[in-house]
Amino acid sequence: MAEKLQKLIVVTPSRVAFTDEVRMVIARGAGGDLGILPDHAPLITSLKTDVVRIQKDGQWRYMAVSNGFLEVKNNRVVIVADSAELAEEIDVERARRAKERAEERLRTRAPEIDILRAEAALMRALARLKAVELAGGPRR
Repeated sequence: MAEKLQKLIVVTPSRVAFTDEVRMVIARGAGGDLGILPDHAPLITSLKTDVVRIQKDGQWRYMAVSNGFLEVKNNRVVIVADSAELAEEIDVERARRAKERAEERLRTRAPEIDILRAEAALMRALARLKAVELAGGPRR
């Protein structure tokens, strides 16, 4: 018997980042991690910047997601996020540079620095690096 699947759609303001039939989705919601399997009860939650884990055919994929919302209804999971990148799409060096820039801004705390923006940039960079690490590291 084939495993039961659910539709996952991840969208950002600029693109549809992912769409496929998947077995399980794990995401970091406002109240903690959520595991979504087929036939999950309807749900809407905000998402924190982190890695979304996607399972299909016994394999895991990882996606860095920056803020947003997750809705579950009728075996369909929709994530609307500020940004979303699969691990294999992430430019690791660019993510490392973004992390270093954000850390430097937070260290200096210069008056012209928007601290909340720097913190958000740091969280996005960390999520990108974590997704790549979970996927087994950068491809050469």
